[in-house]
Amino acid sequence: MKYLDEYRDAAAASKLADAIARTVTKPWTIMEVCGGQTHTIVKYGIDEILPEQIELVHGPGCPVCVTSLEMIDRAHAIAARPDVIFCSFGDMLRVPGSRGDLLSLKSQGADVRTVYSPLDAVNLAAANPNRKVVFFAIGFETTAPPNAMAVWMAHKRKLTNFSVLVSHVTVPPAMTAILEAEGNRVQGFLGPGHVCTVMGYDEYEPIARKYHVPIVITGFEPVDMLEGVLMTVRQLESGRAEVENQYSRAVLRAGNEHSLNLIGEVFEICDRKWRGVGLIPKSGYKLREKYRQHDAERLFEVENIETEESSVCISGQILRGLKKPHQCPEFGKRCTPQTPLGATMVSAEGSCAAYYNYGRHLAGISLPVLAGGAS
Repeated sequence: MKYLDEYRDAAAASKLADAIARTVTKPWTIMEVCGGQTHTIVKYGIDEILPEQIELVHGPGCPVCVTSLEMIDRAHAIAARPDVIFCSFGDMLRVPGSRGDLLSLKSQGADVRTVYSPLDAVNLAAANPNRKVVFFAIGFETTAPPNAMAVWMAHKRKLTNFSVLVSHVTVPPAMTAILEAEGNRVQGFLGPGHVCTVMGYDEYEPIARKYHVPIVITGFEPVDMLEGVLMTVRQLESGRAEVENQYSRAVLRAGNEHSLNLIGEVFEICDRKWRGVGLIPKSGYKLREKYRQHDAERLFEVENIETEESSVCISGQILRGLKKPHQCPEFGKRCTPQTPLGATMVSAEGSCAAYYNYGRHLAGISLPVLAGGAS
């Protein structure tokens, strides 16, 4: 546990908080990109021990949350077919579509299965040659390599009954969209550590230069987060706008060569719609023509499903850093993890779920604060 505990050390965190307080002289708004980072911030009360000049806002770094409503409805349409075994990671089962979720569909008799790896779905296809096995391939660049590997293996094994419903999104275009959006307040980013273990971080450097915004690739433990904030504040205070790597124990500038090659073999860039945000050009992956026989969206002819978002849920504004979860009038009332109105309350990485699970802005529930001792 040494290499985990040292990044949860309360004394080290306190020193970093003191260093931030000594450094900051102006108000700054910093966005953490990853949903896992949001949960660390809320769980340990990191934002509450920062100087009042620093505001942390939560970005679109939850892949479940940004999977478009159209794609959820396409998944439901496919999963409802009697000839289909529909496979997904567990966190997608309760994400609400226009008419319920995958778990409800399963209760009505659909063959919806939770898998722990896309390769499980490939093996299911091999074991069930008379059924059509579909894997719901969502996520940022982090999960693209294993999903690409599943497609590559199914293609190599000639498993024509295996396909993927692809809803991959990529982080840099989303950051650009946030910076260009009307009302943007973000002045610096805590960059996506896990994504960068795969992709590296050189593609963030043009963003830092063009928009004059610091981007610090940051890990996920409390000490990581505080060090990332300190590095970002130092840049902001000095007028610099560069990409720095706080998460150097896991991230290389060039990323993971083998993963990048596999992604490039199977996927190509496409426009992608983000839930609550809208269409972001060149912000996703789709299968290359060579692998189109494994494209569930095409095979099941669900490409033209269109939907309309709920007028009640404000998750889009939350994902763009414009509002916080507790500013939603339905937070903790009509919208809870048991009765979610939007994906940000369902996902394990959603910011609304983080606020709810750790008692933020909910009466009678205390919040664990890092300064009182790391857990």
